Amino acid sequence: MRAATRITGTALVFVLAALALPVAFGAPTVAAALDLNPPRTDGAAPSPRPVAHVAGRPTAVVVVGDRGAVVSDALAPYEVLAATGAFNVYAVAPSGRPVPLTGGLDLVPDLTFADLDRLLGGAAPDAVIVPALPDHGEPTSKPVTDWLRRQADGGSLLLGVCSGAGVLASAGLLDGRDATSHWLRLGGYEDRYPAVRWARGTRYVDDGDVITTGGILSGVDGTLRVVERLVGRDAAARAADVTGWPHYRPGTPASMPEAGLSPADAVTPVNSAFGWDRDTTGVLLTEGVGEIELASAFDTYGQSLAVRTVAVGGPAVRSRHGLTFVPRADPATAGLDRLVVPGARAADLRAADAYADLTPVYLHERPGFPFDGVLRDLARTTDVATATWTAKVLEYPTGHLDLVGPDWPWAVTLRPFALAALDVLAALGAARLTRSARGRAAPDLPGAVRREPVPA
Repeated sequence: MRAATRITGTALVFVLAALALPVAFGAPTVAAALDLNPPRTDGAAPSPRPVAHVAGRPTAVVVVGDRGAVVSDALAPYEVLAATGAFNVYAVAPSGRPVPLTGGLDLVPDLTFADLDRLLGGAAPDAVIVPALPDHGEPTSKPVTDWLRRQADGGSLLLGVCSGAGVLASAGLLDGRDATSHWLRLGGYEDRYPAVRWARGTRYVDDGDVITTGGILSGVDGTLRVVERLVGRDAAARAADVTGWPHYRPGTPASMPEAGLSPADAVTPVNSAFGWDRDTTGVLLTEGVGEIELASAFDTYGQSLAVRTVAVGGPAVRSRHGLTFVPRADPATAGLDRLVVPGARAADLRAADAYADLTPVYLHERPGFPFDGVLRDLARTTDVATATWTAKVLEYPTGHLDLVGPDWPWAVTLRPFALAALDVLAALGAARLTRSARGRAAPDLPGAVRREPVPA
């Protein structure tokens, strides 16, 4: 029995030793991949654009919390609404300080909640778009959920994009309703919010005064539904055309198979846990860049868990429809591995040629929906499996894309095995030294028979 226990204990020691280095290296990488870092702006925050308000137009707002939001959930609906030319569109937040969007992009809200209330004379906006917030369900999100309840009471049409449905559910605004969310979240939401009737395999669910969408880019479909509801199908069709969205289906969500995890999705834990030497990719902010063009860069690389992005550039920039963004670093001094440049306009103007030593990559030189160019670049610079997984998370079909690159991140995949082998070798060496030290330290016992070696 003692021998068996000793063998079991020894085996456990070696298993733990084999896991030590992979976990030590992998855990910080996972934390960094999931973290939504606060803005690193120095000095006074820049002012947002002067707010224009056209009487008679419906007002739509994209709400972001003080802890930020998922970048595509916020920016894609914003551009779809703005592209119609039929809305007053604003980014609003509890306070006016810059807020982080995922991937390292800092947004200066157009208005605070109090500013919006004064602008509308106490009336609720016609539509409120709710992206995924990193702190939903936590006390820090209470200013947003309290405000959402007031807008719902005031008659706003609510749109929960992706895990923005979780924000609405945490506010009690989905109880007794049909709703949907990102396929990765639905199982948890079914347990956490059982009063909601959660639907799968659809891009959006329209439940009257609340619309919810599937994952990330399904938010484009949900926003077009808002346009249909408040302005009309012709305006929605024009917005889909202007933004390059090819999946618009008037009056109904486009078909979407119910997603689930597959063996190929193992690329995700591989990249997140063991891609600790991820390249730092600077995303150059340029004046007049499209909001979806920006989102495509920060969200595609960020969702891949294989690339770290940081917004770089000079002073604050204004996007195509007037949002204010603040770069975090200067491209020349940020220690970048790569520099990418979102925006068809920036590609036409060769806006990054001053940084020729960084060999800038213009992501949107080719026509198409902005995410096309970034997914192609991701496949080429990492691997096709990572790009395919990322598109799946984004809920973006890739049948029309020519994704070319290595098949799989083999070098990253082999790292935990190499680290485990080093751990086991170190453990074996330590065990041998311990036994040797014990042998040297053992005293002669009285009456013990000393066994001399037998000559050959």
